[in-house]
Amino acid sequence: MKSAFDKIVAGLEDAIAFADGDTDRGRVATVDVRAVRAATKLTQGAFAETYRFPVGTLRDWEQRRRLPDTGSATLLRMIAVDPKGVEAIIAKVR
Repeated sequence: MKSAFDKIVAGLEDAIAFADGDTDRGRVATVDVRAVRAATKLTQGAFAETYRFPVGTLRDWEQRRRLPDTGSATLLRMIAVDPKGVEAIIAKVR
C-alpha cells in the first residue's frame, strides 16, 4: 500500500509532467466561458454585472489568459443550464 508521502510525490510528478506538456498524466476540467456568455446574449459588461464577476476576470477567462477557479467554474456551469434561475438566486442574495 502506498504511503501518503508516496501519493503526494506521485501527484507532484503528474503535475510537473502535465506542466511540461504531457496531457496524458493530468487533466484540467474547464468551461467555455465565452460560449456560456454568448448563450445568454449578454455583453461582457452585462454578464459580469448580472452574475457578479469582475469584468476584467471575465475577459481573462474568455481570452484564456486565466482559468476560472472551481467555484466560478461551477457557477458558470449552472448559468449554462439555467441562466434565469441563477439570476433569480443572485437577486435574492444581493
